[in-house]
Amino acid sequence: MPEDTSKLIASGLAMRYGRRVLFHDLSFEVKPGSPLAITGRNGSGKSTLLKILAGVLDPIDGNVSLVDQGREIDGEERPHMVGFVAPYLQLYGPFSARENLEFLVQARRLKDGTNKINEVLERVGLLDRADDYLSTFSTGMHQRLRIAAALLHDPPLLLLDEPSATLDESGRELAESLVGMNDKIVVVATNDPDEAALCAERLHLPD
Repeated sequence: MPEDTSKLIASGLAMRYGRRVLFHDLSFEVKPGSPLAITGRNGSGKSTLLKILAGVLDPIDGNVSLVDQGREIDGEERPHMVGFVAPYLQLYGPFSARENLEFLVQARRLKDGTNKINEVLERVGLLDRADDYLSTFSTGMHQRLRIAAALLHDPPLLLLDEPSATLDESGRELAESLVGMNDKIVVVATNDPDEAALCAERLHLPD
Protein backbone atom coordinates (compact mmCIF):
# COMPACT_ATOMS: atom_id res chain seq x y z
CA MET A 1 0.00 0.00 0.00
CA PRO A 2 1.56 3.31 -1.02
CA GLU A 3 2.13 5.38 2.08
CA ASP A 4 0.25 8.43 0.76
CA THR A 5 -3.06 6.54 0.41
CA SER A 6 -3.63 6.60 4.19
CA LYS A 7 -2.89 9.51 6.51
CA LEU A 8 -4.13 11.59 9.41
CA ILE A 9 -3.94 15.34 8.91
CA ALA A 10 -4.38 17.90 11.68
CA SER A 11 -4.58 21.54 10.62
CA GLY A 12 -4.51 24.54 12.93
CA LEU A 13 -5.93 22.76 15.98
CA ALA A 14 -6.69 24.87 19.04
CA MET A 15 -8.31 23.99 22.36
CA ARG A 16 -8.95 25.76 25.64
CA TYR A 17 -10.91 25.19 28.82
CA GLY A 18 -12.24 28.47 30.16
CA ARG A 19 -9.38 30.95 30.00
CA ARG A 20 -6.71 28.25 29.92
CA VAL A 21 -5.32 27.58 26.45
CA LEU A 22 -4.11 23.99 26.09
CA PHE A 23 -2.69 24.40 22.61
CA HIS A 24 -3.19 26.46 19.48
CA ASP A 25 -2.32 26.28 15.80
CA LEU A 26 -1.19 22.64 15.90
CA SER A 27 -0.63 21.13 12.46
CA PHE A 28 0.88 17.76 11.64
CA GLU A 29 0.49 14.71 9.43
CA VAL A 30 0.88 11.06 10.36
CA LYS A 31 1.25 8.14 7.94
CA PRO A 32 1.46 4.38 8.41
CA GLY A 33 4.92 3.27 9.47
CA SER A 34 5.80 6.68 10.97
CA PRO A 35 4.16 6.75 14.42
CA LEU A 36 3.89 10.08 16.23
CA ALA A 37 4.64 10.53 19.94
CA ILE A 38 2.80 13.34 21.71
CA THR A 39 4.67 14.36 24.84
CA GLY A 40 4.20 17.00 27.51
CA ARG A 41 3.62 17.42 31.23
CA ASN A 42 0.45 16.13 32.87
CA GLY A 43 -2.32 18.57 32.05
CA SER A 44 -0.68 19.83 28.85
CA GLY A 45 -3.53 18.46 26.72
CA LYS A 46 -2.22 15.12 25.42
CA SER A 47 -5.41 13.17 26.16
CA THR A 48 -7.57 16.04 24.91
CA LEU A 49 -5.66 16.09 21.63
CA LEU A 50 -6.15 12.35 21.16
CA LYS A 51 -9.91 12.72 21.73
CA ILE A 52 -9.99 15.45 19.07
CA LEU A 53 -8.10 13.18 16.65
CA ALA A 54 -10.60 10.40 17.41
CA GLY A 55 -13.52 12.66 16.54
CA VAL A 56 -15.18 12.45 19.95
CA LEU A 57 -14.25 16.01 20.97
CA ASP A 58 -14.43 19.15 18.85
CA PRO A 59 -11.58 21.69 18.88
CA ILE A 60 -12.35 25.38 19.15
CA ASP A 61 -10.47 25.88 15.90
CA GLY A 62 -8.88 23.81 13.15
CA ASN A 63 -9.84 20.47 11.68
CA VAL A 64 -8.81 16.83 11.42
CA SER A 65 -8.92 14.69 8.28
CA LEU A 66 -8.50 10.91 8.10
CA VAL A 67 -7.79 9.24 4.77
CA ASP A 68 -7.94 5.44 4.61
CA GLN A 69 -6.56 3.81 1.45
CA GLY A 70 -7.38 6.90 -0.60
CA ARG A 71 -10.86 7.44 0.84
CA GLU A 72 -11.48 10.44 3.05
CA ILE A 73 -13.42 9.42 6.13
CA ASP A 74 -16.45 11.50 7.01
CA GLY A 75 -16.27 13.21 10.40
CA GLU A 76 -19.19 11.22 11.83
CA GLU A 77 -17.61 7.98 10.63
CA ARG A 78 -14.16 8.69 12.06
CA PRO A 79 -14.82 7.41 15.62
CA HIS A 80 -15.70 4.02 14.11
CA MET A 81 -12.36 3.91 12.27
CA VAL A 82 -10.30 4.40 15.42
CA GLY A 83 -8.83 1.98 17.92
CA PHE A 84 -8.45 3.88 21.20
CA VAL A 85 -6.42 2.59 24.14
CA ALA A 86 -6.35 4.48 27.44
CA PRO A 87 -6.34 3.42 31.10
CA TYR A 88 -9.40 5.61 31.79
CA LEU A 89 -11.66 3.87 29.24
CA GLN A 90 -14.47 2.08 31.03
CA LEU A 91 -15.07 -1.66 30.72
CA TYR A 92 -18.20 -3.53 31.80
CA GLY A 93 -17.26 -4.97 35.18
CA PRO A 94 -20.18 -7.42 35.61
CA PHE A 95 -19.32 -9.07 32.27
CA SER A 96 -16.59 -11.46 31.22
CA ALA A 97 -13.83 -10.47 28.82
CA ARG A 98 -15.62 -12.30 26.01
CA GLU A 99 -18.95 -10.64 26.82
CA ASN A 100 -17.31 -7.21 26.75
CA LEU A 101 -16.04 -7.89 23.24
CA GLU A 102 -19.31 -9.49 22.13
CA PHE A 103 -21.03 -6.23 23.04
CA LEU A 104 -18.61 -4.36 20.77
CA VAL A 105 -19.09 -6.87 17.94
CA GLN A 106 -22.82 -6.18 18.03
CA ALA A 107 -22.41 -2.42 18.38
CA ARG A 108 -19.98 -2.29 15.44
CA ARG A 109 -21.93 -4.88 13.43
CA LEU A 110 -18.82 -6.93 12.80
CA LYS A 111 -18.95 -10.13 10.81
CA ASP A 112 -17.30 -13.35 11.99
CA GLY A 113 -17.35 -11.99 15.52
CA THR A 114 -16.43 -15.18 17.36
CA ASN A 115 -13.23 -15.69 15.39
CA LYS A 116 -12.27 -12.03 15.75
CA ILE A 117 -12.80 -12.16 19.50
CA ASN A 118 -10.68 -15.27 19.89
CA GLU A 119 -7.98 -13.76 17.68
CA VAL A 120 -7.60 -10.53 19.66
CA LEU A 121 -7.88 -12.27 23.05
CA GLU A 122 -5.08 -14.60 22.03
CA ARG A 123 -2.97 -11.68 20.87
CA VAL A 124 -3.26 -9.89 24.22
CA GLY A 125 -2.75 -13.08 26.24
CA LEU A 126 -6.27 -13.36 27.65
CA LEU A 127 -7.76 -16.24 25.68
CA ASP A 128 -7.48 -18.59 28.65
CA ARG A 129 -9.36 -16.03 30.80
CA ALA A 130 -11.96 -15.17 28.17
CA ASP A 131 -14.96 -16.31 30.22
CA ASP A 132 -13.80 -14.96 33.58
CA TYR A 133 -15.50 -11.91 35.02
CA LEU A 134 -13.57 -8.64 35.01
CA SER A 135 -13.90 -8.47 38.79
CA THR A 136 -11.21 -11.16 38.90
CA PHE A 137 -8.86 -9.23 36.60
CA SER A 138 -5.85 -7.16 37.63
CA THR A 139 -5.45 -3.59 36.38
CA GLY A 140 -2.92 -4.85 33.84
CA MET A 141 -5.41 -7.40 32.52
CA HIS A 142 -7.99 -4.64 32.15
CA GLN A 143 -5.48 -2.74 30.02
CA ARG A 144 -4.87 -5.84 27.90
CA LEU A 145 -8.62 -6.09 27.31
CA ARG A 146 -8.73 -2.42 26.23
CA ILE A 147 -6.05 -3.25 23.68
CA ALA A 148 -8.10 -6.23 22.46
CA ALA A 149 -11.14 -3.96 22.09
CA ALA A 150 -9.10 -1.43 20.09
CA LEU A 151 -7.91 -4.11 17.64
CA LEU A 152 -11.23 -5.94 17.31
CA HIS A 153 -12.50 -4.03 14.27
CA ASP A 154 -9.07 -3.75 12.57
CA PRO A 155 -9.11 0.08 12.44
CA PRO A 156 -6.75 2.09 10.24
CA LEU A 157 -6.00 4.55 13.08
CA LEU A 158 -4.65 3.63 16.53
CA LEU A 159 -4.64 6.27 19.25
CA LEU A 160 -2.71 5.13 22.31
CA ASP A 161 -2.87 7.13 25.54
CA GLU A 162 -0.20 5.86 27.96
CA PRO A 163 -0.64 2.35 26.51
CA SER A 164 1.93 0.74 28.84
CA ALA A 165 0.24 2.02 31.99
CA THR A 166 -0.29 -0.76 34.58
CA LEU A 167 1.30 -3.39 32.31
CA ASP A 168 4.03 -5.85 33.27
CA GLU A 169 7.07 -6.50 31.08
CA SER A 170 5.27 -8.80 28.64
CA GLY A 171 2.41 -6.32 28.52
CA ARG A 172 4.80 -3.51 27.69
CA GLU A 173 6.10 -5.60 24.80
CA LEU A 174 2.50 -5.96 23.63
CA ALA A 175 1.99 -2.19 23.76
CA GLU A 176 5.24 -1.63 21.90
CA SER A 177 4.09 -4.01 19.17
CA LEU A 178 1.10 -1.74 18.57
CA VAL A 179 3.37 1.25 18.00
CA GLY A 180 5.29 -0.83 15.45
CA MET A 181 2.26 -1.77 13.34
CA ASN A 182 3.40 -0.47 9.95
CA ASP A 183 -0.04 -0.90 8.35
CA LYS A 184 -1.65 1.46 10.88
CA ILE A 185 -1.58 5.19 11.49
CA VAL A 186 -0.36 5.36 15.09
CA VAL A 187 -0.35 8.27 17.54
CA VAL A 188 0.96 7.75 21.08
CA ALA A 189 0.48 10.12 24.01
CA THR A 190 3.20 9.35 26.51
CA ASN A 191 5.75 10.64 28.99
CA ASP A 192 7.67 7.37 28.89
CA PRO A 193 11.00 8.07 27.13
CA ASP A 194 11.30 4.46 25.94
CA GLU A 195 7.78 4.55 24.49
CA ALA A 196 8.38 7.89 22.78
CA ALA A 197 11.66 6.59 21.33
CA LEU A 198 9.71 3.96 19.38
CA CYS A 199 8.08 6.71 17.31
CA ALA A 200 9.49 8.25 14.15
CA GLU A 201 8.12 11.72 14.96
CA ARG A 202 7.50 13.70 18.14
CA LEU A 203 5.19 16.58 19.04
CA HIS A 204 5.81 18.20 22.43
CA LEU A 205 2.97 20.17 23.98
CA PRO A 206 4.26 23.15 25.99
CA ASP A 207 3.16 23.86 29.56
